[in-house]
Amino acid sequence: VQVVESGGGLVQPGGSLTLSCAASGYVADSYGMSWYRQAPGNERELVASLTVTGGGTYYADDVEGRFTMSHDYAKDTWYLQMESLKPEDTAVYYCKLLALDNDIWGQGTQVTVSS
Repeated sequence: VQVVESGGGLVQPGGSLTLSCAASGYVADSYGMSWYRQAPGNERELVASLTVTGGGTYYADDVEGRFTMSHDYAKDTWYLQMESLKPEDTAVYYCKLLALDNDIWGQGTQVTVSS
């Protein structure tokens, strides 16, 4: 099973972008998804996380109120809606399927916020 992100690109400051993430197959012990990002020279950091067990959604402080994570159960696709984007949001964004046995990382998608 692979996890694939899509939706990255170039956007101007203040703009919006929505990332999508989906698994290529069924993962029986999956229970949620997390979004991470890694800017050049920085460590990978957790941006948002959502579980299907009703634990709520986590957002990092610097994206709270600007990013919204959601899950389309019918499509089994996860989204990260990003608004009011800032140049410091520029990074490679990764999704990670959360599973009891082994989490599965996607390959990443580049988001560049620049005028």
